[in-house]
Amino acid sequence: MAADELSAPLGQEIKRRRRFSAAIIKSMPQAIAVALGIFLGGFVLWAVVADNPFGGEPMVAVPIDPHVAMAPKIISGPVAREAGTREADAPPGPTRYDGPAEGSADGPVMIPVPAAPANAPANAGNTRTVTIIDGKTGARQDVVIPGAPDAPSAPEAQPTDQKLVETTSQGPIPKIAANGMRPAEAYAQPVKPVPGKPDAPRVALIVGGVGVSANITNDAISKLPGAVTLAFMPYSYDVDHLAGRARRAGHEILLQAPMEPFNYPDNDSGPQTLLTSLSPEQNLERLYWLMSRFQGYVGIASAMGARFTASEQSFAPILRETAKRGLIFVDDGANPRSVAARVAGASNLPFAKADMILDTVPTAAEIDHALGRLEMAARERGVAVGMASALPVSIERIAKWAKAAESRGLQLVPITVVALKAKQS
Repeated sequence: MAADELSAPLGQEIKRRRRFSAAIIKSMPQAIAVALGIFLGGFVLWAVVADNPFGGEPMVAVPIDPHVAMAPKIISGPVAREAGTREADAPPGPTRYDGPAEGSADGPVMIPVPAAPANAPANAGNTRTVTIIDGKTGARQDVVIPGAPDAPSAPEAQPTDQKLVETTSQGPIPKIAANGMRPAEAYAQPVKPVPGKPDAPRVALIVGGVGVSANITNDAISKLPGAVTLAFMPYSYDVDHLAGRARRAGHEILLQAPMEPFNYPDNDSGPQTLLTSLSPEQNLERLYWLMSRFQGYVGIASAMGARFTASEQSFAPILRETAKRGLIFVDDGANPRSVAARVAGASNLPFAKADMILDTVPTAAEIDHALGRLEMAARERGVAVGMASALPVSIERIAKWAKAAESRGLQLVPITVVALKAKQS
């Protein structure tokens, strides 16, 4: 230890250190201010001197001929790299930088964007107007870019004659046209007669519960012959599309309206179910909602509804409205207490009732036996109606039976043939 340190007064070194630290702390704000000033000054100087009004934002310079419309084309990823290798073979036109080609050290690859052919018709309904602003002068220029032509697509549904549609608060619903044309007649499918057998026994088959599963619905449309009528539940988001496909395939379609069963609500038939506890006006509002889900159907079929179809007070207004709309009504025949036949006769409503449910026991053997009994009934009475659910086994057995029906002297007919004939007789 040095002698001066031993002889120095105690505490003097600590005071000097404190004064030095205080000086540093006092000068820090000034140092920070000077640093910020230098940074801001440099930034302002760069902004004034540098010729880059977009501040480093990625940009591309494209020559624009206002007399030639150009279709935008965006290429990225492997496609862009592949296009870069074919630059020499590409037609002349504006280019866009899409990054360096993979494995290339030659810099950016410019992807040609060919202009639209001069004789290509512009899609007026799909054009876009782009405003180009010059970064230096502020000049504005509007360029119209035609969109790609709309690709032709198959119609989602057969056109619905607007003369047969009435607009309500619930949506479009069927009506009788001013010239007296009924939807049941307008949407009926033609009947193919059996050669040489004008009086052949007729069988009408209805497959209900269609539209719930898209896969099963597509199977029913494609596997079953067009003479088989399909009854659609109204709840699927694309029921209108599926119903249109069925009509294009030659099927008549029905609206399957949910009605109150005996053990409702434990056995709930779905939203907007027609209920005996509601007034006729309330049930008609629900019926309009059900009717508006899709169009093109020839009539209405009941879904469940053992309690509802037995109540004339509740059911009669629905049947009268069905007749007023120019539709037919199909009773599934499951409820012996149904008043549908009696009220339909009094309301001049074309009506059909199923003689049997084919898949009460949903096995291949039992469905085959039921189809055999239905065939016998048709031979005895001249006509018979059978109903089944949209089960895979039901669709399979009905399709197999229908293929051989004509060879056995039977005529498979859509449901309007039976219902309209019943009205006339």
